[in-house]
Amino acid sequence: QVQVVESGGGLVQAGGSLRLSCEASGSIFSINGMGWYRQAPGKQRELVARITSGGSITYAGSVKGRFTISRDYARTPVYLLMNSLKPEDTAVYYCNVVGYYSGSPPVAFDSWGQGTQVTVSS
Repeated sequence: QVQVVESGGGLVQAGGSLRLSCEASGSIFSINGMGWYRQAPGKQRELVARITSGGSITYAGSVKGRFTISRDYARTPVYLLMNSLKPEDTAVYYCNVVGYYSGSPPVAFDSWGQGTQVTVSS
């Protein structure tokens, strides 16, 4: 099994910054992609940013230019640096990791963390 744990959320004033971290553990054979999603009250979960094992990055239009996803290597941890935060960025942020865990043959997984709360005050 694969466990995904997020950290780094909190309360910040508008215009401030936060950095989220995501770590995956377990018998991971390979990771295809890692991403950050968010869900605000009463809204559907939406993609914030995603990075593939090859380094391709996708951002939601609402965060482009303000948020940066990065990783140290082609695995975890993966980070989300959030600058110029706005009240509308308030949400629970979830990390998603997709890949294969060790087995013969390796078995696909698609795992989510429990989420970390980000609150931006005006």
